Amino acid sequence: MLEPLNEGFLSRISDLLLCRWTCRHCCQKCYESSCCQSSEDEVEILGPFPAQTPPWLMASRSSDKDGDSVHTASEVPLTPRTNSPDGRRSSSDTSKSTYSLTRRISSLESRRPSSPLIDIKPIEFGVLSAKKEPIQPSVLRRTYTPDDYFRKFEPRLYSLDSSSDDVDSLTDEEILSKYQLGMLHFSTQYDLLHNHLTVRVIEARDLPPPISHDGSRQDMAHSNPYVKICLLPDQKNSKQTGVKRKTQKPVFEERYTFEIPFLEAQRRTLLLTVVDFDKFSRHCVIGKVSVPLCEVDLVKGGHWWKALIPSTQNEVELGELLLSLNYLPSAGRLNVDVIRAKQLLQTDVSQGSDPFVKIQLVHGLKLVKTKKTSFLRGTIDPFYNESFSFKVPQEELENASLVFTVFGHNMKSSNDFIGRIVIGQYSSGPSESNHWRRMLNTHRTAVEQWHSLRSRAECDRVSPASLEVT
Repeated sequence: MLEPLNEGFLSRISDLLLCRWTCRHCCQKCYESSCCQSSEDEVEILGPFPAQTPPWLMASRSSDKDGDSVHTASEVPLTPRTNSPDGRRSSSDTSKSTYSLTRRISSLESRRPSSPLIDIKPIEFGVLSAKKEPIQPSVLRRTYTPDDYFRKFEPRLYSLDSSSDDVDSLTDEEILSKYQLGMLHFSTQYDLLHNHLTVRVIEARDLPPPISHDGSRQDMAHSNPYVKICLLPDQKNSKQTGVKRKTQKPVFEERYTFEIPFLEAQRRTLLLTVVDFDKFSRHCVIGKVSVPLCEVDLVKGGHWWKALIPSTQNEVELGELLLSLNYLPSAGRLNVDVIRAKQLLQTDVSQGSDPFVKIQLVHGLKLVKTKKTSFLRGTIDPFYNESFSFKVPQEELENASLVFTVFGHNMKSSNDFIGRIVIGQYSSGPSESNHWRRMLNTHRTAVEQWHSLRSRAECDRVSPASLEVT
């Protein structure tokens, strides 16, 4: 009883592994199908490829039909399967199935076209580990540190002062004989108790004769020197000595204090600029001295004689003006506040300056209204705090311009021009345009801003409104 069982079980396994054909209706093996006739139309391929009749089988149908008439005579006809009373197949059925399977496989494989041989290498699998070696060799590249990167640059090629490297390697005597701009005597002292730095400008000597750029200077034998002091990089909060008339050996003896913390003072550079005053022309820079304060003992203090070197800044700044603008749309009023000015260009040798500000409203290219502040005597850092109001309808505001001109009051002759700016439609620069735009975006709110004064020629070149005023 065990032999039929084993034979039937092995037959089932062989049928499952070897035969790839099945009936579409009863899902039985083609050689034991009892519900229908096995034919080429009822066979489909099972496997990893689509379940459809392959082209090589379609092409050989005609030859198969001719050969079927020859083989049917010798084939053993398929008979319905009869099971034994115990439910197992008989040995005769097993032998018939084996013979039919062998015949059909040999017949189909003989008609199947040959496939090209593909050499597939086995895939190697491995366990990932923490110490995994790289498959591809890495390309060795040189890494640059910040020091290596910046070492390739030569700072002297990018210096604003081309003579700075030459000056660093020269002594004061060599600088004096090379440039012949004279020497300056000054001292510094830091007060730890009150947290301020004191700079004392003592004197200068051997200053060169004056230079006239436009030929308008009358006295070409004597200079009118004064000194401007600032702590770089802050050039806005600078100090200025008085002007010494007609001398090449001025004695100043003036002290100035800078409110600055000690650690911050050590990071600054003291800049002393000697300037030649000229009432009828622009002021000319004679030379400069710069001292990094980290290289000196500020607490102990000291005195120095330093030779002047050429400055890249040939023209002196004209000063700064603090203004406030406010527009009221409901009233159609443009309010202007002149608050203060600082470091204005000195126009009087003996008294400094008597500055005042003239405000002129220009609509389009037509002068509409002129107003001015009072003048303050003997100062280059005046405080005004004066307000002015102009009637400007809202539809005309975009075509309006305000011209601010700073003059030095002169009782004997015409007033001395110091500087000018234009704010509005024809602004004289980006800072002025930004101030006007901020005012337009914030109605009923006062907008303050500092402005650097410009020369008359510069304003006339960029602003048509400057040409319409005097």
